[in-house]
Amino acid sequence: MGTDDKIDNKAEELGGKVKEGVGRATDDEKLEAEGKADQSSSKLKQAGENIKDAFKS
Repeated sequence: MGTDDKIDNKAEELGGKVKEGVGRATDDEKLEAEGKADQSSSKLKQAGENIKDAFKS
């Protein structure tokens, strides 16, 4: 996995923040929860990328 995956992960995280914000603004708890889940998923993927990078060095 490379730079493209890191960019995709960051985009997913930002999309999750947007979903969470829209959900909060519209009192849509389901959308807010989906946003938080997207962010968590993205952060886990980013952590995996960091571990891979550490072993490459």
